Amino acid sequence: MTISPMAAEEWGYAKPSDAGLNPRSLEAMDAAVRKGDFKQVTSILIASDGKLVYEAYYDAEGEAALRNTRSVTKSVTDMLVGIAIDKGSLSGVEAPVFDFFPERQPVRHPDPRKAKITIEDLLSMSSLLECDDQNQYSRGNEESMYLIEDWTQFALDLPIKGFPAWTPKPKDSPYGRSFSYCTAGPTLMGPLLEKATGEKVDHFAQRTLFNPLGISKLQWQYTPAGTAMTGGGLALRSRDLLKLGQLYLDGGVWQGKRVISEQWVRQSTAPHVRVDDTTDYGYWWWIKSYPLEGKTYRTVMMQGSGGNKVVIMPEQRLVAVITTTNFQVRSPHAITDKLLTDYVFKALR
Repeated sequence: MTISPMAAEEWGYAKPSDAGLNPRSLEAMDAAVRKGDFKQVTSILIASDGKLVYEAYYDAEGEAALRNTRSVTKSVTDMLVGIAIDKGSLSGVEAPVFDFFPERQPVRHPDPRKAKITIEDLLSMSSLLECDDQNQYSRGNEESMYLIEDWTQFALDLPIKGFPAWTPKPKDSPYGRSFSYCTAGPTLMGPLLEKATGEKVDHFAQRTLFNPLGISKLQWQYTPAGTAMTGGGLALRSRDLLKLGQLYLDGGVWQGKRVISEQWVRQSTAPHVRVDDTTDYGYWWWIKSYPLEGKTYRTVMMQGSGGNKVVIMPEQRLVAVITTTNFQVRSPHAITDKLLTDYVFKALR
């Protein structure tokens, strides 16, 4: 494992041992990936206290590759929402979503509760729209959205969901919200941001987020209407994914320059809805605790299908990026979780 001169110049470099990491654990991780114990892992990068300590690529494209990390894009969209609020383009997370789309009225399945759905409801995956990507029968399942041309109208037309007796209602749930993973929500945020900022969302992202971080190589996917897809599919280099994680670890500052307000970073990575016994959810950020050998490691993550992760560990001042192409593999997140617990976390010990 070698750090390229360009990476060292941009980040600063520290040996794992100087950063308090056990190099033998990282060497064992590298050997395990190369041996095939973790199939289709394409890159692993680790930064400790803002310095690059580990960078390895396991495919032919290497550091130049644009990694499609799927739903990691949702966390990038959270950053754009925060910047829009910081700049006054959005009034705040309490703003009603449907107010931004008067030209779309009337919508299907009219219900007065739709008018009360806020930006925060979308950010926390807890709106009352009947939308669940993990349920193939859900009307809002993302695969149904991809079959039609107008993805914005698709989201606005969804009915209000019901809560059968075996499903806790929001008022009976931790934080007063009921989690339902819904890609249509962050996808709707793209046209909403364009209305709020008066700027194409990809241009707004480049000007306000990517340029300040020195990110110039990237590739958006686009909806049939031509809006940058804010629900998934943005491709970035692994090193640039690490920058985004470091930006949030440092409270919205990159190399001394404020990019996002510290208040927004805290708010978007605070728990707003419960996913399961070990996982909460912020504003398109996963908050997960890993118990290991009598110790609990708290993480905040950008996460996408295939097991792709940008992992932030605030207590340890560490950011790790794991990219994969395990899109058709069963339980891909369990694979990268094992890589984290068996090697990265143990290196910290």
